[in-house]
Amino acid sequence: MAGLKQLQIRADLLFHIRRFFRSQGFLDVETPIRIPAPIPEAHIDAVPSLDWYLHTSPESCMKRLLSQGYEKIFQICRVFRAEELGARHLPEFTMLEWYRTDADYNQLMTDCENLLAFCLESMPDRAPLVYQGKRIDASPSWRRESVSDAFRKYAGMSAEEALETDRFDEVMAFEVEPSLGLDPVFLYDYPIKKAALARPKPEDPNLAERFELYIGGMEMANAFSELVDPVVQAERFKMEEEERVLAGKKPYPSNEKFLRALETMPPSAGIALGVDRLAMLFAGAADIAQISAFTPEEL
Repeated sequence: MAGLKQLQIRADLLFHIRRFFRSQGFLDVETPIRIPAPIPEAHIDAVPSLDWYLHTSPESCMKRLLSQGYEKIFQICRVFRAEELGARHLPEFTMLEWYRTDADYNQLMTDCENLLAFCLESMPDRAPLVYQGKRIDASPSWRRESVSDAFRKYAGMSAEEALETDRFDEVMAFEVEPSLGLDPVFLYDYPIKKAALARPKPEDPNLAERFELYIGGMEMANAFSELVDPVVQAERFKMEEEERVLAGKKPYPSNEKFLRALETMPPSAGIALGVDRLAMLFAGAADIAQISAFTPEEL
């Protein structure tokens, strides 16, 4: 359980995140937590709620808003993922998501740099940023490292080799991520097989315009230049569902309303950032329990 100081840091952080996005002209939205069909992801499991599910992310509903003409939106909400528990994971946690139309993942990298700078300036007793006794250089521009370069540099193999031997996630978790250091770094351009909901890179369709942000050795955010092709997205969902079924998991209902919304969704970019981990960074906490009012074991 967090102490008063940690909860104050968390509250201040949430306040300043909202101030930042409001100052940038973003609309603060709320979308339903209970939904009939989650986004199918092979390694993320939604929590059932009667005959529906608690959302694992507000992504599908927020993109439907983009398709209705909203241009800059953000949301801070609780999300739920079954069986995620550890020093950096809770089955219920706080997610910040924001979306921009007529933008790509490069704009989101700039957003991340500006958001952290704004929070550090607004919480002067937090600057310079020190995590676990080590100072983090958060001054822009942050390091950018392609997934291809990172695999060769830290794991001595190509990302394609890791995919062919079904070791991509393992190598990423145990060799690449621990080698990225404490200062902020964008790991960008994932193999298209790991595109998720990202669009192919125009100059190289074997890559996807996706990045993950790491700070303090923690994965903080996952971002895409959004795929707006409903046919390709449906094919990717089918592959994810097949992988879920092979793993013995129950398939989700098809999210037809989301796929139809992609038909009118403009070119956009979107990102999900873990607020709990950002609070860990500002509080110097090694365990997510230290910045949470209650953990499941305490209820």
